[in-house]
Amino acid sequence: MGLLFGIIFGFLLQKGGVTHYNVIIGQLLLEDFTVIKIILTSVMVGTLGVHFLKSLGLAELHPKPGSLGGTVIGGLIFGIGFGILGYCPGTIAGAVGQGSLDALFGGMIGILTGAGIFATLYPRLDRLILSRGPFTQLTIPRLLQVHHWIVVIPVVVILALILLIIENFW
Repeated sequence: MGLLFGIIFGFLLQKGGVTHYNVIIGQLLLEDFTVIKIILTSVMVGTLGVHFLKSLGLAELHPKPGSLGGTVIGGLIFGIGFGILGYCPGTIAGAVGQGSLDALFGGMIGILTGAGIFATLYPRLDRLILSRGPFTQLTIPRLLQVHHWIVVIPVVVILALILLIIENFW
């Protein structure tokens, strides 16, 4: 199922245009909002879908704990790679699928090299940085002690309004 959904995801990314370097760079320069429109739509559909499945008892959510150190380091590495190459991991895979050599050589080799370096350095990084500032797997509905739909519906409505504003005014 993962492979099937991965292929569908890559196909949709390619059809949406976000596997093209110029579209990604346009988003970073705040000139082309294709990427954010696709992200907002994906988050809305995914949020509704996951919580619908949860309501039917067909899915369970198991949020993972994290840390401030891991989030900051991961964000910096992601941002640097994203800014230099113009792709994120999902769009790299889609761009490789459409034949983009920069994504294949710069992106995939970079991902594999980075993963190898990270795996090698993980024990030391975990002690020094990654485990700093831990936070639990607490979700907003659990924090507020409300049913998940009380949070999901307003969040989806807010995201839809943001999407409409971007679509109509930018």
